[in-house]
Order: sequence, then structure tokens, then C-alpha cells
Amino acid sequence: LIGEEQRSNWIRLRTMILLRWVAILGQLAAITIAQRLYNLQLELGLAYLAVGTSVVGNLVAIFVFPESKRLSETENFLMVMFDLLQLCFLLYLTGGLHNPFSLLVLGPVTISATVLSLRSTITLMLTAMVLVTGMVFWHLPLRTEEGFILRIPDVFVYGQWVAIMIALVFLSAYTRRITREMNSMSDALTATQMALARAQKLNDLGGVVAA
Repeated sequence: LIGEEQRSNWIRLRTMILLRWVAILGQLAAITIAQRLYNLQLELGLAYLAVGTSVVGNLVAIFVFPESKRLSETENFLMVMFDLLQLCFLLYLTGGLHNPFSLLVLGPVTISATVLSLRSTITLMLTAMVLVTGMVFWHLPLRTEEGFILRIPDVFVYGQWVAIMIALVFLSAYTRRITREMNSMSDALTATQMALARAQKLNDLGGVVAA
């Protein structure tokens, strides 16, 4: 059977780069719409700095490494951890759990549960829990052009916190379980194909010997 760390090496750098470009475009669109359509007062300098860091990271990865590069377990872990920290920093700048996009924290942890080892997944999940809990108490408020603070009632904030905590645990466990079953089925199919190939070779060899 193939180990978890070996499976994590199957992920190409190009795949992670494409996923990050999608996230970058979504973040830029959200910041632009919030500022220009809804006239929210954001810390644009810090927000664009956070997005720019992802852009620079992607450009460095594109020009330094070949597209066909397979990421190791550690490289995969560091890339997903960076994405998680960058996302949480943006959420901190834009209202914390008062921001409906706070549910996107589930994304990096779900990805890690799919491709990374159990230790890496638990580390990312605990990091996400700590960051989300911190955003309940510490975040920059969302302000309108007139200076009003946009916030939801505390009971909904704590409800959102509980929902994210439960979702982090449930999605991680569910995704890992499904992925392991799929991998086990793939391993069994591969072993069967190899056994059939060996049997065919033996039959061919037997035919040659008989001749």
C-alpha cells in the first residue's frame, strides 16, 4: 500500500498555483466590490499587501520551479498553511466573523485532509481553530462611508464560531475517511491488475516452455 506522505507527493505545483490564482481573483473582487459598490471603509493598504504576498509567492513559484514539479509533504503543508494565514489576516482586516466570507476558512483545512498526512491535517485544523477563535474578539470592524459599524448580534457571532468549529472537525474527518476508502479501492485495483499481469506472463512463459 502507498503511504500518506507518498500520496502527498502526487500533487503538482501547478495545481496549487492555479488554486491560489482563483483565490487571489476572488479576494480582489470581494475587496473591490466592498469598497466601490457598498462604500465600506477598509484598510486597503494592508488588504492589498496580503493579496500581493500571494501574487508574489505564485510568481516566484512559476519562475523558479518547473510546472511538473511534485510537491513534497512539507511543501504542500507550508503552502496550505500560508493560504490559511493569509485568509485569516484578510478576515481580521474585514470584520472577522462578522464577515460572511469567514466560512472560507474551511477550504484550506479540507484540502489538507484530502492530500496531507493526519499530523499535518490536525496541525492545520488546530491553527484554524485558534485563528477563528481569536477573530471573535480581535478584528477591525467594517465601517460604512458615514462611519457606522456593520456588525451582527453577538449570539450570531458565537453561533458562527460554533458552526465553523464543528465544520472543521466534521469535514476533516469525513474528507479523510472518504479519501482513504478511495485510495484503498485504488490500491486494491492496482494490486489486482498487477496479479493478472503476472498470471498472464506465467501463462505465456508456460506456453513457450511447452512449445
